[in-house]
Amino acid sequence: MSDFDSNPFADPDLNNPFKDPSVTQVTRNVPPGLDEYNPFSDSRTPPPGNVKMPNAPSTQPAIMKPTEEPPAYTQIAKDHALAQAELLKRQEELERKAAELDRREREMQNLNRQSGRKNNWPPLPGNFPVGPCFYQDFSVDIPVEFQKTVKIMYYLWMFHAVTLFLNIFGCLAWFCVDPRRGVDFGLSILWFLLFTPCSFVCWYRPLYGAFRSDSSFRFFVFFFVYICQFAVHVLQAAGFQGWGNCGWISSLTGLNESVPVGIMMIIIAALFTASAVISLVMFKKVHGLYRTTGASFEKAQQEFATGVMSNKTVQTAAANAASTAATSAAQNAFKGNQI
Repeated sequence: MSDFDSNPFADPDLNNPFKDPSVTQVTRNVPPGLDEYNPFSDSRTPPPGNVKMPNAPSTQPAIMKPTEEPPAYTQIAKDHALAQAELLKRQEELERKAAELDRREREMQNLNRQSGRKNNWPPLPGNFPVGPCFYQDFSVDIPVEFQKTVKIMYYLWMFHAVTLFLNIFGCLAWFCVDPRRGVDFGLSILWFLLFTPCSFVCWYRPLYGAFRSDSSFRFFVFFFVYICQFAVHVLQAAGFQGWGNCGWISSLTGLNESVPVGIMMIIIAALFTASAVISLVMFKKVHGLYRTTGASFEKAQQEFATGVMSNKTVQTAAANAASTAATSAAQNAFKGNQI
């Protein structure tokens, strides 16, 4: 058909399907910007308008829970850790003691080089005919952690000596009101003259030397003698008649004869009792310190054997005995050859 057959006055959009009123109405209601969105574009820009895009995946790394619990802290591991801690503590203690011994040894050497180690106990005047017999210096000889204990034992010895001295006056007063108590008065003097120096030499000086040189043998000597000393304290506190002690039994007897004398004896009996109680307490304290020093009976035996063999008197006696035995053997062999 030619164009001449068309109606020039007809509507050109009459046969256009996109000009249909229903289609144009729908296109007008499209949200703004939707016609500009291209779903096939590579751009990551979100579409305009109210179009919701899917949520982006979270970039936080996933946390996985362990499938197995950590192993429990077993008792064996705990005991092993405690044992290691105890060994380290013991090693530090030994190193500290070694350093303390070295320090005291250097101080003693310095004193010997400067003025010499002279005896200073008992503190007697210079014009006295008898000089000091022992050297005593707590700050030089005794480690710091043991000085308080050794000083208390020294004061305890002095306390017992003063009590024995007062016991003489108590027995004297008892003898004055009862002439039959002459034996008690004489024994009280004997006990003061005997126990005062013997207790100092037999248990105090071994204790002093034990803490000074960490000697197991001196510790055992102290324990043996101090147990006997404690038994003496108990007997003195009891105060049997005829034993020369103003104990509780003697004090009650003296109180029946004279009230002032009885009161004086009761005070002395209380001092003997206090001495016995303090001695027991200090015995336990010293025994506890002894267990921390590492001393033992085997070490005491070794120290005793070493001390005996290093004694010049013992060495001379052993050499003389060996020489005598060798001479006798040689003479016997010579006589046997002649026969």
